[in-house]
Amino acid sequence: ANDKIRIGTEGAYPPWNSKDASGKLIGFEVELAWSLCRYMERQCEIVEQDWDGMIPALVMRKFDAIMAGMSITDERKKTITFSQGYADEVASLAVMKGSSLEALDTPEGINLSLGGSDVTKALKTLTGALAGKTVCVQTATIHQNFLDSGDVGSVNVRTYKTQDEVNLDLTSGRCDAALAAAVAFTDYAEKSGKSVVLTGPTFSGGAFGNGVGVGIRQAGDDAIGKRDAELLKDFNEAIDKARKNGDISRIATKWFGFDASM
Repeated sequence: ANDKIRIGTEGAYPPWNSKDASGKLIGFEVELAWSLCRYMERQCEIVEQDWDGMIPALVMRKFDAIMAGMSITDERKKTITFSQGYADEVASLAVMKGSSLEALDTPEGINLSLGGSDVTKALKTLTGALAGKTVCVQTATIHQNFLDSGDVGSVNVRTYKTQDEVNLDLTSGRCDAALAAAVAFTDYAEKSGKSVVLTGPTFSGGAFGNGVGVGIRQAGDDAIGKRDAELLKDFNEAIDKARKNGDISRIATKWFGFDASM
């Protein structure tokens, strides 16, 4: 019970997680992680891990949990398990101001899990608008999965190791549009002064998952597997306490500018 919990994060997906000028890990999830560790009365260490190696590193026991803006999806649950969700992460397309894609006539927000006429209309509009376009996205993300699914037709998908690289190529004109968490684009636009704007609907559900949670190894029968099961229980109880006491709302508002807690 006194073992230190090692939590993996990317450190390159602001405002969820990033680094300051000195290289210190900061962001919504970094601050939330410390809060959850206090509720669990456990010592913690937050370690940096490249996004595309995040789940393999967890499975290989490089660390004990993931807090890295990772959406809870059925596909990921085949490999790892998740705590309850602690924050919502809606996705959005982004373009440069003045782009022909800037004013897409779609419903404001669509939940792919619900289906219905709004979803059908939005996907049809996007299929026509994005035909032959290059859309940039971070590799191994729900956003890439959505673009590769065919739901918006034939799109030239260009993948990058980090969201920073996506942002840079969007502003340099190498991408017609980019897809990521909406707040990732608004945060970048605010801090960089670049004319990046959101377009089309916000996305949730379906390939985009059901909120963001703590990723933990699936429980096994050995001692470490049983420890993982206990860790999942501890995180869920800590999230309950943090939510009840308003910590998640407070931290989310600090980093996002609005309450993104679930």
